[in-house]
Amino acid sequence: MASGGDGGVVDESGEPIPTSAVLMASSKHIATKCRSENLAFINCKKKDPNPEKCLDKGREVTRCVLHLLKDLHQSCTKEMDAYAGCMYYYTNEFDLCRKEQQEFEKACPFNE
Repeated sequence: MASGGDGGVVDESGEPIPTSAVLMASSKHIATKCRSENLAFINCKKKDPNPEKCLDKGREVTRCVLHLLKDLHQSCTKEMDAYAGCMYYYTNEFDLCRKEQQEFEKACPFNE
């Protein structure tokens, strides 16, 4: 993993690592950009409690999130790394990372 204990968000190949800090920092983007995939998965789970029936929908959610994280990291690397690093350091406490959150959301708005 790149960057040791500072909440590094990429692996050796530069791909984002979906740690809890990265996912929390990107949560508004995920909610917006992967909404249809998430809704399809939730609706599938409501219709059929059998986990096997919704594996394809779950894979679509995962694919969407990983693609989004890669795009975000390419578009606003510095801001995403700073925000995810802050979230890592402060154990995902949003209130302690508002400055980094504002900079990240300014560089990469989630309502596009």
